[in-house]
Amino acid sequence: MLTDKQDAIGHMFYDYLTKAPVDEIIERDDGLVEIDNGIGYFCEFQDWPSCEKRAMKYVRGRVLDVGAGAGRCALYLQDRGHEVVCIDNSPLALEVCRLRGLRNIKLVPFSKITPRLGVFDTVIMMGNNFGLFGSLEGAKELLQKLSRITSTRGRIVAETRDVYQTDVPEHLSYQERNRRRGRMSGQIRLRARYRTYATPWFDYLMVSREEMVDILDGTDWKITKFIDSDSPMYVAIIDKR
Repeated sequence: MLTDKQDAIGHMFYDYLTKAPVDEIIERDDGLVEIDNGIGYFCEFQDWPSCEKRAMKYVRGRVLDVGAGAGRCALYLQDRGHEVVCIDNSPLALEVCRLRGLRNIKLVPFSKITPRLGVFDTVIMMGNNFGLFGSLEGAKELLQKLSRITSTRGRIVAETRDVYQTDVPEHLSYQERNRRRGRMSGQIRLRARYRTYATPWFDYLMVSREEMVDILDGTDWKITKFIDSDSPMYVAIIDKR
């Protein structure tokens, strides 16, 4: 779990909820810095990207929200009668979820999930949260863990970005740098910053459709459907074999 000084994203969420819109800083390990506001974490369903709206139709049964953040997806599903369990490694993000009305929150990092959480029919990883798998090896291990805590009709609804859909020189050179180092092109090393808070550095994995199929090979999971968008973002519906 994150310490208070490391909980940059949680502090940003809390300030957004209780004060005013704020800026999030994402720092990549090659020195690239990008700034975004926190609006997307709190937006209502009508303002979601179309691929995310369509993805919600594939959610069924008891739901595990991995990296729940400010809780926008969990709130939508809870309001529609789903039992939703939110997990995150950010104490303040989960406090924001509680303040917004989510009933079942657990301070559990994705890497530490166990059967003690119960059995789920759907695991959602929205907002680019397929990235939380971190690496090829991490994905293989965590997919096994997800298999153990999901029902026979278990499903993963995961959003990611096809990193190859870019012509930005800094991104293309970073992908080449990754390949030279034996890493996947979209295995990003980054940290989030907000005011005087900074998360530890961590790996975040973004993949093409073909790479996702390869990652699932040899696991209990298979692609059922891709939901495309008019951007590099897409959602995968992943079912048990």
